[in-house]
Amino acid sequence: MKELKLLYEGNSKIIYGCDVDGHVVIRFKDDATAFYNIKRAIIENKGKMNCRISSMVLGYLNSHGVATHFVEQLNDTDQLCRCAKHMAFEVIVRNVIAGSMAKRLGLDEGLTPENVIFDLCLKSDELGDPLINDHHAVALGLATYDELATIYAISAKINTLLCELFDKAGISLVDFKIEFGRTAVGDLILVDEFTPDTCRLWDKATGERMDKDRFRRDLGHVRETYEEVASRLANILKK
Repeated sequence: MKELKLLYEGNSKIIYGCDVDGHVVIRFKDDATAFYNIKRAIIENKGKMNCRISSMVLGYLNSHGVATHFVEQLNDTDQLCRCAKHMAFEVIVRNVIAGSMAKRLGLDEGLTPENVIFDLCLKSDELGDPLINDHHAVALGLATYDELATIYAISAKINTLLCELFDKAGISLVDFKIEFGRTAVGDLILVDEFTPDTCRLWDKATGERMDKDRFRRDLGHVRETYEEVASRLANILKK
């Protein structure tokens, strides 16, 4: 496959145009960032591990009826993905209280609510990705009420599928963030990666963090932990 041109470079990925119509190549980088790029580092093989993990997870979702942009993994760091117009907000799905929600509401991390919590955040580095509600999203022209209902339903299905998958791997899926987009024909699809950078994963036996919090909180062993997540998922999915 011939890469045509650089379309976008972010903190963790590079997107290239390619010679497959309606598709792009997404390359995962070794860069690690936190706190809106205040903290930065290069972590060896992080791009490879994130590409592998996201390919396994998105492939799993595709095979279970959740439409994603993922088509195939091309090599250690690259994926072929469908084009879609990204919606300017992200959905955060919370099974356990942790991170910003715990801090914002003065709650202890690790509390498990009776309900799954869905948050919407406007994607804006300048504003600090503020929380918004459905009415804000509609008023800003980001989505319709019908689209939001569909997005919540898809997010709930993703959560059910991935909680079961990670549970088999001995990992608790604490929370995760995902983004959606519209295809050229208007279909809503998942257009985000799913990696330890975009979710919280806690080892079920020890409670050890197996995600980006290891970098955020200077816990160390980031690369080794990502490799462990990839290994556990691979072992489950090959059965």
